[in-house]
Amino acid sequence: MSRILNLINVQLRRNSAAYPGTAGLPLRTICCTARKQAEERWDSSRWKDRADTVIIGGGCVGVSLAYHLAKSGMKDVVLLEKTELTAGSTWHAAGLTTYYHPGINLKKVHYDSIKLYENLEAETGQAVGFHQPGSVRIASTPARVDEMKYQMTRTHWHVTSQYLIGPEKIQELFPLLNMDKVLAGLYTPGDGHIDPYSLTMALAAGARMYGAQIYNPAPVTALNPTTDGKWDVQTPQGTIRANRIVNAAGFWAREVGKMIGFEHPTIPVHHQYVVTGTVPEVKALKKELAVIRDLEGSYYLRQERDGLLFGPYEKMEKMVLQDSWVRDGVPPGFGKELFESDLDRIMEHVEMAMDMVPVLKKADILNIVSGPITYTPDLLPMVGPHQGLHNYWTAIGFGYGVIHAGGIGKFLSDWIRNGEPPYDLIECDPNRYGKWTDVPFMCAKARESYGFNNVVGYPKEERFAGRPTSRTSGVYELLKDKASMGFHAGWEQPHWIYKPGDDTAYKPSFRRTNWFGPVGRECRLVMEKVGVIDLTPFGKFIVKGRDSHKLLDRLFANTMPKVGQTNISHMLTPTGRVYAEVTITQVAPGEFLLITGSGSELHDLRWIGTEAALGQYDVSISNVTEDIGVLGIAGPNSRKVLQKLTDEDISDAGFKFLHYRSIRLADIPVQAIRISYTGELGWELYIDQKNMAAVYQAVMEAGKDEGIDNFGTYAMSSLRLEKGFRGWGAEPGDFIGKAALQEIKAKGLKRKLSYITLDTDNIDPEGNETVWHNGKSVPVIGAGLERNPTWLMC
Repeated sequence: MSRILNLINVQLRRNSAAYPGTAGLPLRTICCTARKQAEERWDSSRWKDRADTVIIGGGCVGVSLAYHLAKSGMKDVVLLEKTELTAGSTWHAAGLTTYYHPGINLKKVHYDSIKLYENLEAETGQAVGFHQPGSVRIASTPARVDEMKYQMTRTHWHVTSQYLIGPEKIQELFPLLNMDKVLAGLYTPGDGHIDPYSLTMALAAGARMYGAQIYNPAPVTALNPTTDGKWDVQTPQGTIRANRIVNAAGFWAREVGKMIGFEHPTIPVHHQYVVTGTVPEVKALKKELAVIRDLEGSYYLRQERDGLLFGPYEKMEKMVLQDSWVRDGVPPGFGKELFESDLDRIMEHVEMAMDMVPVLKKADILNIVSGPITYTPDLLPMVGPHQGLHNYWTAIGFGYGVIHAGGIGKFLSDWIRNGEPPYDLIECDPNRYGKWTDVPFMCAKARESYGFNNVVGYPKEERFAGRPTSRTSGVYELLKDKASMGFHAGWEQPHWIYKPGDDTAYKPSFRRTNWFGPVGRECRLVMEKVGVIDLTPFGKFIVKGRDSHKLLDRLFANTMPKVGQTNISHMLTPTGRVYAEVTITQVAPGEFLLITGSGSELHDLRWIGTEAALGQYDVSISNVTEDIGVLGIAGPNSRKVLQKLTDEDISDAGFKFLHYRSIRLADIPVQAIRISYTGELGWELYIDQKNMAAVYQAVMEAGKDEGIDNFGTYAMSSLRLEKGFRGWGAEPGDFIGKAALQEIKAKGLKRKLSYITLDTDNIDPEGNETVWHNGKSVPVIGAGLERNPTWLMC
């Protein structure tokens, strides 16, 4: 250990003396930084005081967006960088690139990034240092092998190739590996690494080539929205009037957001990687080593010239947050600086890497790089227009900015130009967070996300740090010890209910696990008796005013329900794709209650608010999500239970399906809708949060003789999917996307929603698995969860 530390100290002093401000960097990054004087600068004669889009931040993500917007033909694209391009996290990044992502949507981002990087040098004439030796994710436990098999079931309808390979092929790709613990690997051809500095400079050259302006140093000092939805962007050099602004400021993003009243949940974390000197065994190789990711060791490792570079992700208790920047802001002048390295913090991973790659034991460690990268609570970036202020967009929170940069630049460029996203990326919507995402929660989740970076990715995974938030329903205290709680947009909601004798531990698995039997029990409860579920996490809006009907007619591809009635309607994009599904009830003349999914609350509210502002509709839109609790009661005995608590006629004739009534239950005012997402007879009860517990207790007491009990979202999902409800309204007016929908209909449908069943044993589909038909793959968009046979929608 002392020998290693001495080598580190000597080399850090050497690099610092040769290149001030570059201590601890790989040689290629030092060289790029040393030639930074060659970077093109701007002069005041080129200053533009008007722009279509102003991008704030000159890291690889912001510059990629400038490149894509300009290349697509947008005029007047301006990027403002406070100091130098790549300052922040880009310049010191390890530069890994991979097609792989455990989700299905971000794989498209990764694909677009790599395809861009492959051709960027030829397009711009600037070298990018792109290496594509492929990568292998190492499985050294049976659970890891299961994880890889699970991922393989979901990959075949993607463009990119991915293979489950055995030890022999792994050793061929990485011959320096100790194979004693290796069981299998997930191999992705075309993966590799790129020089982040050179990448950014090439993107900048391309952006300028297509007409974008890049101004630096040009720090943004103020942001002021105008009455017509535009922005005045102030800098020391002058003010730019912009049609829209994009916050791509990296770990300064929080400070930019604060200028306009947002507290973006982003926080810098310390990430370290180690660079060795020449390793004789590496130098002797005839081809470059594949990048490996030792998942149990929680580190990545790749070739760096004739040596190796490896970066670990420490456990929660050891990793370091730069939380002082959240409290006090980023220190003035910080841009191309690093944190002090801490070998002790990562020594556990160093030893595991030496065990897996034995040549590391003899390698001289030249550098330890410790720099800030930005995390969000769930590790995913925040990409798209932000609810609350018109024409304010974000591209922030990138823990993996290099691999995301190219694809996100294209994704946002397409969205900005076309008025809708090119594909679904709702998991990265900036509006998935709200006021409940406070600093303690953000810090706890960022620490958890970093420490859990390489844990096994099970279906239905729950992570428990920072919970509960301020978002708890009126019945949470009554249910929290009786149920396995799931996390939905800050809310705690029962997934499944405990009974005596149940194994109540959290046991995620790729196979049927301890909740399988209890969820089947809950399904039978709802089908045969009566069950109650907490549905409070639904997003809930009140739209009312002189133009409320007119606005909703414009937004939804359905006629609006009459007073006292409900329907299920869809907001479409201009090209006729479904943007959101919403339940709409007209509770009084011109007053509508809109219900959407928990994860879509601010996503849908932004769309509604934007259209209301653009059309200058005379309406008020209120988000009442946290004010109103919701109980669902479903099953053949549900009417008997409710009838005991009210004098209202709730017979079939007195209270029809998809109708609304304001009633009193146990003398408490309740808004009731006869609807059921389970496929059984049922109601949803909308209650003031402060009265929710009392209504719940009254319902449970009234239902004792009817066999009433609680059920959770796992059972609801299974029941709803198996029922396959669809609802259609009369011919609506001129809604958004109508012309496109008519054109699609005239041309004939190319896809059809179908249901199939599978005879399964101990492994159930989770959704998005590959279904083969006549030798071709068909994507699956949903899956039943709990019962045999299992249902799929494809």
